[in-house]
Amino acid sequence: MSFVLAIDQGTTSSRAIVFRSDISIAAVAQQEFPQHFPASGWVEHEPEDIWTSTVMTCRDALEKAGLTAKDIAAIGITNQRETTVVWDRATGQAVHRAIVWQDRRTADICARLKAEGHEPEVSAKTGLIIDPYFSGTKVAWILDHVPGARERAERGELMFGTVDCYLLWRLTGGKVHATDATNASRTLLFNIHTGQWDDTLLRLLRVPRSMLPEVKDSSADFGTTAPDLFGGPIKVAGIAGDQQAATIGQACFTPGMMKSTYGTGCFALLNTGATPVKSNNKLLTTIAYQLAGVRTYALEGSIFVAGSAVQWLRDGLGIIKHAAETGPLADKSDSMQSVYLVPAFVGLGAPYWNPRVRGALFGLTRNTGPAELAHATLESVCYQTYDLWAAMRADWPDASVATIVLRVDGGMTASDWTMQRLADLLDAPVDRPMIQETTALGAAYLAGLNAGVYPEPEKFADNWRLEHRFRPAMSAATRERKLAGWARAVKGVLASDEGE
Repeated sequence: MSFVLAIDQGTTSSRAIVFRSDISIAAVAQQEFPQHFPASGWVEHEPEDIWTSTVMTCRDALEKAGLTAKDIAAIGITNQRETTVVWDRATGQAVHRAIVWQDRRTADICARLKAEGHEPEVSAKTGLIIDPYFSGTKVAWILDHVPGARERAERGELMFGTVDCYLLWRLTGGKVHATDATNASRTLLFNIHTGQWDDTLLRLLRVPRSMLPEVKDSSADFGTTAPDLFGGPIKVAGIAGDQQAATIGQACFTPGMMKSTYGTGCFALLNTGATPVKSNNKLLTTIAYQLAGVRTYALEGSIFVAGSAVQWLRDGLGIIKHAAETGPLADKSDSMQSVYLVPAFVGLGAPYWNPRVRGALFGLTRNTGPAELAHATLESVCYQTYDLWAAMRADWPDASVATIVLRVDGGMTASDWTMQRLADLLDAPVDRPMIQETTALGAAYLAGLNAGVYPEPEKFADNWRLEHRFRPAMSAATRERKLAGWARAVKGVLASDEGE
């Protein structure tokens, strides 16, 4: 049993990857599922789609690898975080579609809680800010808007979980209702200092304690799968939210190490060790992972739009057919133009946290065309990363962060143009690893650690391999001019604040 099966349940697709004991990949399967947008700013998934696509990809990956359940030492789960599912304890039926992390419907609830002065206490306990992004207000919304849901929840008939928790419950045939510390730390209901659900926060958001899962280490015994799913029982032994899993897959186990993942959005995490660092720059304090009861913390910056801006070029504007065309197109742009895209399509995340503003283009001329738009779109991801980078350097007391190397992963890192521009704007090296599947690898590692397939973190870190290092090559004057232009563009967007 030297294989580990990683479930990577993402925002637009479910994937399953079989890793060997040397962390090489034996097989990959992927399946997209529908997105639902019932109103402006609302994003939903059908929980049954999440479940069926997960099971199908697991079966496909096992078949492609020529393996059976007996060959798999353990399953690790990583998931789109903050996405919220509420389901019936007896039937397993969801009472509402899953409300996705991008969803902004609870903006009014968040505004009221802030106006009432609750944010300092919430932030002190959770490391988060009050924002629709997190799970807590989503649960409250479901309980308040689904007829009879609050009464059923008070009677102990309903369960809440993030996607990992929902999948675990289904995988184990309804036997295990649990999550790990990283996912719990994203709910607005969990005290990251005590490692417990917090009664004050539960009262504030009116979420009954009976709905909540047990919180375990990220590498732990989470039960076994129902035998009929994969032709035999398989142990589930690792769970982490996708950004934390990527941090583990990038072997960022030492305080001061930083990774940035470029998917639908972009998420940067800086390992701060055993000490939770309070941000003065609107970053989040979160649990990076919890092993053997010991919590390791991170500073996190969340950008809501990264890869989805390239999708907008493709699907919204129709100026490219494939994402891979964006870099070569950007290369053809007119160097005399300074076009800036602020992709606030669903508001701005860190370090601004304004859900009301919307995107804008600055610096347009009669000669602005597809090449300049592609250039501005790719650069927007780099500028947003710079904002996180600058905030982390200001928050992290260790001066060594000034010479830090950024480890990157996710779909957009395939673009050499974007990664070189990122290194140029950060004025720091950007390292792209050999194994790009870092999120799934992190989940596999957590499961394999528990199952005895993979070694302790320090030894596992020795397996990390560099594919390419991008070194800064831009002049200081050009960098400063471009960053100043970005700052003016963001200021313009924030000044609009018109909202819906």
